[in-house]
Amino acid sequence: MSTIFGPIYSRRFGVSLGIDLSASTKQCNFDCLYCELAPAHPIIHQHSITPVSTIIHELQEALNTHSEIDVITLTANGEPTMYPYLNALIDEIDAIKGVKQTLILSNSACLTDEDVFNALLKLDQVKLSLDAATPQTFKKIDRPAEGIEIEPIIESITRFSHSFKGKLFLEILMVKGVNDTPSEINALNRALSDIRCERIDIGTIDRPPAYAVQGLSFEELYTLSHLFDSSLPIHIVSRRHAEAAVSSYSDEEILSTLDKRPLTQEDIDALFDTESKTRFIALLNNGKIARIERSNVLFFAPIENIHRKRDK
Repeated sequence: MSTIFGPIYSRRFGVSLGIDLSASTKQCNFDCLYCELAPAHPIIHQHSITPVSTIIHELQEALNTHSEIDVITLTANGEPTMYPYLNALIDEIDAIKGVKQTLILSNSACLTDEDVFNALLKLDQVKLSLDAATPQTFKKIDRPAEGIEIEPIIESITRFSHSFKGKLFLEILMVKGVNDTPSEINALNRALSDIRCERIDIGTIDRPPAYAVQGLSFEELYTLSHLFDSSLPIHIVSRRHAEAAVSSYSDEEILSTLDKRPLTQEDIDALFDTESKTRFIALLNNGKIARIERSNVLFFAPIENIHRKRDK
């Protein structure tokens, strides 16, 4: 089975060519409630390993065919940082990638391993998951292998964020009734307070999950986003925008809403009725609202909000 898939277009990362570091079977140190793959007992070490030479050969062939790639993404049917030759693989990819970026999508658990930590420092972009900040919720939602604890993971993410020279993204996936409580958000706020990153993506279940759990509606995600500290670069990631019910907003309400949480055009289309969108455009044209780019995602916020944050 080929380790290469795509190209796939991502609004957040551009045109991506994927490398599956566990192409033949699911190999993961988590058994997350929301996983789109079938349930599987979490493991610590990969038992089915693809040679680096095979991956590089297949990658080179794919790059010869697809010259329009923006990013080479390391992922897996499971957790890519469990791949035992990750450091050597990244060196080999760097030797042939040219101007293309390298990215990994990780659940963060192996970041406590210094070899993995140092390997990831070589990448251009890193996306780490942090679904919970309390031990009980972490074990309930991510169902980790024995011996994996959340406190060392948070410590490693924090340390990594202060050492990494590339672009770091965090992702939090919300499951109804599990990690969406005010107390859990407060714990996440404390954990995130010293982490430096480009963006924090909060999303929910949008594919059939491994277990009988439910996601949140876009409105619920939007409401939840206001429980996060306003200084955090929160971005709502949801395929459920189309299901949202639009509402009417005055000029003052639009500015207040954007001040609390900058929104994307997709968010605005989901939340604002026709008249509110007209008011929004007028405020934008009159210089009351500005555009902010955070790593390929365009947000809108009041001009005063931007000046205030810059002053800080």
